[in-house]
Amino acid sequence: MKVRLTLRDKIHIKDSNDIYGIMQKVLLRENKFSRKKERFWMMGLDAKNTLKFVELLALGKYNVVNIEPVELFHLAVLKQCTSIVLVHSHPSGHLEPSANDLEVTEYLYVAAKILKIRLVDHLIISEKDYYSFLKNGDMKFR
Repeated sequence: MKVRLTLRDKIHIKDSNDIYGIMQKVLLRENKFSRKKERFWMMGLDAKNTLKFVELLALGKYNVVNIEPVELFHLAVLKQCTSIVLVHSHPSGHLEPSANDLEVTEYLYVAAKILKIRLVDHLIISEKDYYSFLKNGDMKFR
């Protein structure tokens, strides 16, 4: 499901605060009951780190969401993104990444690198705060 962006939202992404500012709005657009399920989005960026799109790739259950790498990279290639940002929600509000979150991020980083697409960051978000893998040193494999 494509998320519509206003011209104001199509901004240059400087850091994780910019990413969260946009993605918190996207999350809060969902009804309260629906927000209790994990979601996984991809943000596509151009060569100047200007946001091209936000796409919901998967809707999960209350504590898990599964992403198919083929869908993620098909979209990134189709839309000719030079960079991507991964974002998923933790409805519980517990933002610390799980072992699986860390493993999937590294796996997707390696796949992106093969395709010459830069994985800028991966955020875990809730309604009130976020966790940046990059800012917290969890992208050491970069």
